[in-house]
Amino acid sequence: MMLPRQLWALGAALMILPMVAVTACASTAPPPPPESRNGRPDRGAKLIAQYGCGSCHTIPGINRADGLVGPPLTRFGARSYIAGQLPNNADNLRRWIADPQAVEPGTAMPNLGISAIDAQDIAAYLYTLD
Repeated sequence: MMLPRQLWALGAALMILPMVAVTACASTAPPPPPESRNGRPDRGAKLIAQYGCGSCHTIPGINRADGLVGPPLTRFGARSYIAGQLPNNADNLRRWIADPQAVEPGTAMPNLGISAIDAQDIAAYLYTLD
């Protein structure tokens, strides 16, 4: 039989346990969301259509962008990685868009000759997809 003091200690431990579990889970902060302070998402959407990105990717908000060759770009802004290997940030995304073969030689993503300014605007649009 438990004594009142033991019951109190058990009750206190049971009350603290959920707080410890929540704190432990919350102690690993998620990475900050990707951002693109530069660039024009409206222009990026037009460029995505112009370069034909939708022939390989499904891209929300882009007319006829329903390709199934590459991964869908749905919720791209919430992703952790680009091409499964690069941390998802604006610099890496611009680099990937402009010259994917330099980042990952032999990748199925073709080098489309996208200029740095166009890559910046395309990235700005993709980061609206969260």
